[in-house]
Order: sequence, then C-alpha cells, then structure tokens
Amino acid sequence: MHIKNVLLHPERYPVKDKYPFNLPIFQTTEKVALANPVVMFVGENGTGKSTLLEAIAVRCGIHIWRNAERSRPDYNPYEDKFHQYISVEWVDGRVPGSFFGSQIFQHFAELLDEWAAADRGQLNYFGGQSLTTQSHGQSLMSFFRSRYQINGLYLLDEPETALSPQSQIELLDILQEMSAAGHAQFIVATHSPLLLACPGAIIYAFDKNQVRPIRYEETDHYRIYKEFLADKNKYLNKK
Repeated sequence: MHIKNVLLHPERYPVKDKYPFNLPIFQTTEKVALANPVVMFVGENGTGKSTLLEAIAVRCGIHIWRNAERSRPDYNPYEDKFHQYISVEWVDGRVPGSFFGSQIFQHFAELLDEWAAADRGQLNYFGGQSLTTQSHGQSLMSFFRSRYQINGLYLLDEPETALSPQSQIELLDILQEMSAAGHAQFIVATHSPLLLACPGAIIYAFDKNQVRPIRYEETDHYRIYKEFLADKNKYLNKK
C-alpha cells in the first residue's frame, strides 16, 4: 500500500450546513483505514463516496482533469474545499498516481490527441493508438491496461459506466494483477457487483451515518442483482 489511512477532521470544518460538510457521514467518520491494495467505496448517489474520493486525490497531489467550469445559479464556495479538511498517512512517502472519472475521460482523451500531434510518442503510454478513435469502452480498457502498469496510487470513480460486463471482468483482472504485483494501490467508487467481487478488497459502505466496512454479500448491489436474476418477475411485475 502507498497510503494506509485517510483522516477526516470534522472539528475543523468551516461550516456544518453547506455541502459537503453537511453530509452526516462526514461529521461522524474520522478515519478510513486502507489496509489492502484494493479498496472499494459503495453507496447510493449522493452519499459522499465520490466526494471523498476526489478529496483524497487532491490531498495526494493527483490532478483531476476537468472541463471549464460553467456558471450555476447557486454558487457554493465550499464545494471544492473538502480536501483541506482531510489528511493522508503515507506508508513510504508520496507516490505519483491518477484519478479516473468517466465524465472527464473524454476531455483527457482529447487533450492527449493535442499532445500527440506534437509528439506521437505520447500515445505509447496509452496503447499506441488515439483514445478518441476507439469506442468509449475500448478506449477505457486501453487506458487501464497501459496506465496501471506504472507504480502508483490510482483512484477510479464509477469506471463501469461505459464498460460491458465482459470489460468489467477484464478491469477486475487488471486490479487483481497490478495490486498483487505490489506496486499499485486502487481506491474505487463503484456500483458494479462485478468489481465489488475483487478478491481481498476492503469494501466501505456509505449507506449509514458512518463509513463502515461491509462484506460483499451484505451490499445492496449484490443482494439486488442476486434476487433479480433468481426471480426477475418479482421486480418486473410490480404495479
């Protein structure tokens, strides 16, 4: 592992009634232990898993590619400040890494094309082919296979969004292989029961008032998929 603990500091929050500081889970959780090379964050949308993932990335000095910010009617000056109120305990000093988010991947792929126009060798780090000339799912797998061979800390926000079940299993293989090699650590926010099945992964649930470890079979994602596949009519015939 490259980082062993993420510490939250609720006593330092500038406000308690503005997002993300108003989320109960961030007011009661003080520590998230990262004792395994693969850690999964799971929970419904809006529970804070992606917010914490992004804050960890920024606190670790990992750049998050973003499109230009758009104007919004309700400005929240605290929305991007959460990283200032957490701390990270490194195992052996800071390492490089990357943050993957399905919503910002296309922007990164287009930037890579611009760099490759000046130096085509840039594509060698991502499978040797422009990511924008492949299907979205293919480009994601090219990125994963190439990038995660490098020693580092990798944070992924819902990587399953554009992946078929087969591609999710391929990504699962990559997580296992690279983490077992001892040079990569992954923190993944996901809704995928396939990715959640990663052997040896710690799963943290964000569905209560405190971030807590949970067994794979206890997740709603496993339970709902299992029940649906066992008796889909139970869900399809509801009126």
